[in-house]
Amino acid sequence: MIVTTIRRAVVTLPAAPLGPDNPLPALRPLDEVHRIDDRDKAGLPRDMARQIGHAPLRSLLPVRVRDGYDRTRVPRDLDALVVENDRLRATVLPGLGGRITSLLHKPTGRELLYRNPVVQPANFALNGAWYSGGIEWNIGATGHTTLSCAPLHAARVPAPDGGEMLRLWEWERLRDLPFQVDLWLPDGSDFLYVGVRVRNPHERPVPAYWWSNIAVPEECRVLAPAEEAWHFGYQRRLRRVPVPSYDGVDRTYPLNSTYAADYFYEVPEGRRRWIAALGADGHGLVQTSTDVLRGRKLFVWGAGTGGRRWQRWLTEPGIGGYCEIQAGLARTQLEHVRLEPESEVAWLEAYGPLEAEPAGEWPSVVDAAEARLAAALPRAAVDSAYEAWKPYADTDPGEALAAGSGWGALEVLRGGFKLPGTPFDEAALGEPQAPWLHLLRTGALPEPDGAAPPGESLVAPHWRDMLETAPAAPLTEYHLGVAQWHAGDRAQAVRSWERALPHAPSRWPLLRCLAVADREGGHHERAADRYAEAFDDLCRERRDSDAVWTAATAALGREAVEALLAAGRAAPARAVWERLHPATRERGRFRLLLAALLLAEGRPDAAREVFDAGFEVADLREGDESIGRLWARLTDDPLPARYDFRMRPPV
Repeated sequence: MIVTTIRRAVVTLPAAPLGPDNPLPALRPLDEVHRIDDRDKAGLPRDMARQIGHAPLRSLLPVRVRDGYDRTRVPRDLDALVVENDRLRATVLPGLGGRITSLLHKPTGRELLYRNPVVQPANFALNGAWYSGGIEWNIGATGHTTLSCAPLHAARVPAPDGGEMLRLWEWERLRDLPFQVDLWLPDGSDFLYVGVRVRNPHERPVPAYWWSNIAVPEECRVLAPAEEAWHFGYQRRLRRVPVPSYDGVDRTYPLNSTYAADYFYEVPEGRRRWIAALGADGHGLVQTSTDVLRGRKLFVWGAGTGGRRWQRWLTEPGIGGYCEIQAGLARTQLEHVRLEPESEVAWLEAYGPLEAEPAGEWPSVVDAAEARLAAALPRAAVDSAYEAWKPYADTDPGEALAAGSGWGALEVLRGGFKLPGTPFDEAALGEPQAPWLHLLRTGALPEPDGAAPPGESLVAPHWRDMLETAPAAPLTEYHLGVAQWHAGDRAQAVRSWERALPHAPSRWPLLRCLAVADREGGHHERAADRYAEAFDDLCRERRDSDAVWTAATAALGREAVEALLAAGRAAPARAVWERLHPATRERGRFRLLLAALLLAEGRPDAAREVFDAGFEVADLREGDESIGRLWARLTDDPLPARYDFRMRPPV
């Protein structure tokens, strides 16, 4: 008998390096595209309206933005973990969010997922770097998780059938929630079982969010047991539409849509929860779960120019496109559910092959596919597997296979939490946690020995309380201000930063925070002054051979140029630009910034030459139309295809 086996492997793929994180705290509001027009809220079901309004994320703090990557790919060895039985082989990348990058059905040799042949970071995660393909675990808030390109803890754990499970776990920092994902393959099973648990160890309720996101080849038909869906596009409108067709087009074929869009299926109460993507030959993947995982969704890039451009951007030439089928805790990804104090939510998912006829009338096609699923994996079998798994969710992990961050260990030390099954050991503590561990143990935050960009801030109420009672040294006041800003007490944050400024050995981090506060408050002239002063101060301290300093110079320089241009000060903006590192000035984001600077200097022809020479903005944000807007200021010519990332109809 062959039960689940787990082994280490190495996957070699062309990959762009992630580079250093942005060392500046993310003080500005999220540029979140997943927000709906107020006009659409009135007619929503009561529970949906309540959950859309429940604690939407307004800040990335304490997480840092990951924008240091580029588009230069070289072969890179990635540590992988392979979970395998005699029917399926799942390949997991623990260092990149625990992504299942491949799910191979061994008897047929079919790859059930869209397997991206490259790792190309792009600006789709809440905090920046994300890459496409496979199955990802989205926790935290609306969007792709901040852990998309981060390492998770991984270990072997006994499985309910006597074999082994692969456990992945981490501490999600936006909501301060520990979670785990257990993967195993029973003997002879064509389905990968995935047990998921999210815990709230706190004495307060916490907003929870989860969507399992599955990339599949887009030349398919997506089936789900629904006759209606909630359509959400990049016009930020949410409306109920019929399934499979509306406006005379069958939208269950991803390439039938022109523009990128989400379709959140309205699965009736009592109906089995499942979604499948089947090719024209009737073969494909099905995902099903216990009923707690309520939502099902189709995301399409669409067949329009912008969608095709994004598809090519995320992979390499000659590779087919993909769509996403997803499953989540709520009807839509615009919602967050309430997780009560000291409680948890858990469920079981199953992924496997499905063969059914995709073409034909919707009700009969869906019923036939559901019957095939019932024959392959009865609904009762999924419920039984969940009940069998739950006692094993608390089992202590065995052999460690990968290490995540030390933030969970710090929180467990602070809170004294008991989290059986997901140990956050002190051995995981590292340099980022060191000053906070010192604060926890001594009541004081250590001041730095020399000039360096400040470390990561912590902003949860318990850390803010500790900072408020700690000795008021400059670095403590800096971090306290960040925590106060996150809490919405902006006036007090400004006072904390201003108190620290006369005594700080490094003034630029505080000046930058004050500049952001000025800009958010509409004081653009003062913001420009402070940004210029902050950049001057940084340039006096920076070490050009150090990657962290280079990242700080690039991040602050970009913000300073943008603020100075917003205030109509082209000459000081040029002075900042000239002091950026030459390699920074060659990055696509900064070529775009140069074009804006040249236009502000009254040199539109030179700005047009920047476009004509070509550039690629590696960290272009999902839904960002800044390239097209600047182009339209330069010329009436059509936007060149290489710059066309538009995800909605022209306004």
